[in-house]
Amino acid sequence: MFFKENAAEPREYQKVIAETASRKNTLVVLPTGMGKTLIAVLVGVGRLEKYPESKILITAPTRPLNAQHKKSFEQFTTIDPEEIILITGKINPEEREQFYKKAKVVVATPQTIRNDVANGRLSLEKFSFVTFDEAHRSVKDYAYNYVAKKYKEQAAHPLILGLTASPGGTYEKIDEIRKNLFIEAVEVRTEIDKDVESYVKPIMREEVYIDFPEDFQMIKGLLEGCLKEDIYWLKEHHFIPTYKPSKKMLLFLQKRIGSRYMEGAKNYSLFWVMIRLAEAVKLEHAIELLETQGISSLCGYLKKLGSSKKRTDKKLMNNSRIMEVVKITEELQKQGVEHPKLVKLQELVTMLIKEKPDVKIIIFANYRSTVDKINQLLLNMGMKSEILVGQATKEKKGLTQQEQIDVLKRFSEKKFNVLIGTSVSEEGLDVPAVDYAIFHEPVPSEIRSIQRRGRVGRQAAGKIIFLITKNTRDEAYYWSAFHKERKMKGILNDMKEKMSKKITLKDWTS
Repeated sequence: MFFKENAAEPREYQKVIAETASRKNTLVVLPTGMGKTLIAVLVGVGRLEKYPESKILITAPTRPLNAQHKKSFEQFTTIDPEEIILITGKINPEEREQFYKKAKVVVATPQTIRNDVANGRLSLEKFSFVTFDEAHRSVKDYAYNYVAKKYKEQAAHPLILGLTASPGGTYEKIDEIRKNLFIEAVEVRTEIDKDVESYVKPIMREEVYIDFPEDFQMIKGLLEGCLKEDIYWLKEHHFIPTYKPSKKMLLFLQKRIGSRYMEGAKNYSLFWVMIRLAEAVKLEHAIELLETQGISSLCGYLKKLGSSKKRTDKKLMNNSRIMEVVKITEELQKQGVEHPKLVKLQELVTMLIKEKPDVKIIIFANYRSTVDKINQLLLNMGMKSEILVGQATKEKKGLTQQEQIDVLKRFSEKKFNVLIGTSVSEEGLDVPAVDYAIFHEPVPSEIRSIQRRGRVGRQAAGKIIFLITKNTRDEAYYWSAFHKERKMKGILNDMKEKMSKKITLKDWTS
């Protein structure tokens, strides 16, 4: 037996899911913190017992996530730790090739595996099991898809396990994941399923609504006036089907028209379409910053556009309405006016720490500038807080993966109360359980919303607080994620039922 005695007692639902996943390529959808990793261990050791000469592969998007998988196999199995090898692109190719030969369990980023398979440094023939963690990434041209395809082609005894807290809110996306990972069975559990509910700590949910200030409404009106001109022009010229296109629709059209233009269709009408679309996208972004982030974020964005040498940006900034917006925002910034969310956030954090001095709070914000702003505000109040942001790029500073891990270690050890993070704190890092999660702004993605929520209620009851500005994108995004998540659960249950009946491909597509 490879499973270490007394290391852990798998829960009943983990055993049931592992049993299915040991027989078929399975997609497991389970709330964050409910032990998806242990399921991978259970199936993995079973495959090694069935095929003693084989190897297994565990792959996850980031090095910290892979390090957690390596730790799990060391903790729960009797496999020699020297045969459980973490491989990343930082190890030179020749060394990786030798590690593959000696490893029983390979834990690696999918990009590294893809490169080594493509370059002939690694054959997947002897691997009897592959786990794809954060399986919702298995869309478009992500590395998982190539690895899964080559694995099916090369392996003598293939078996695939996909793990995710949320595969997406549309049938098309979930079906794309199913096809790319060759999924034959779906195991989905929610917090209210009978075999799970006893392990889930109660999580309260609170929506805190905030009024949108009059000055902000005035700025929004000016920005929307400019936006309507572009939208109406695009609609009247039949480039969009509605007077209320989504930002997603505008971005898609911008990409498509841009490709046509670059491919040689450089006619005068397309040039003006590109200008109108570029303006519309920038105005949409400006309104979003105003509604969800505040004056300093909008002011910074307008200054960036004002210093741009692009023709479209110059044209936009010379618009009389935009000149008025610049004037008002600069005046408000001089007065120290910020989004009222910050005042509410300050009140909430103060109250929570007063009630429980060792409370652990995580605040999610979409923009790095907002994370810095919140952190400085709390530090100025004498609170203990730190930030968790992504790695550095040419445009902005960041934290290395080791620095991210160090921040989380200090948070876990209660060296500080409040962790303020961007999307990096949603996925890819082992964020400790917290008492409260505060959404500085709701997100329209059900995947991100579920991942954020998963940081609460792991070991004890917790609470999620949404800051929602009335009559803005905040409200639209909040309900968008809510409805997508509900739809996702229905699609998954339907998919599970169809697969369990062993229907034919014809039945599936009908």
